[in-house]
Amino acid sequence: MDNYYLNNAVYLTEEFLESTENPYYDGEVDYGDRAEHCWNGDQERPNAISRLRYHQMFIPKIVEQILKTAPPGADLTSWRY
Repeated sequence: MDNYYLNNAVYLTEEFLESTENPYYDGEVDYGDRAEHCWNGDQERPNAISRLRYHQMFIPKIVEQILKTAPPGADLTSWRY
């Protein structure tokens, strides 16, 4: 429940994204239980703390997507340390 009442728009957007086919969006929409506006997807910490760790939350997902969609022959090792 968003304190600006945007939760219904999120449901509609998710419904649209799930209906895509070419290409299918293949993403995720995450909901926080009665989370405030600008909730960022951290189920364990409040926004004031989790906003400080976006990189920890999202870089692993970005790397996974790069590995999944890299063209044949792409260098997938030199930048991973």
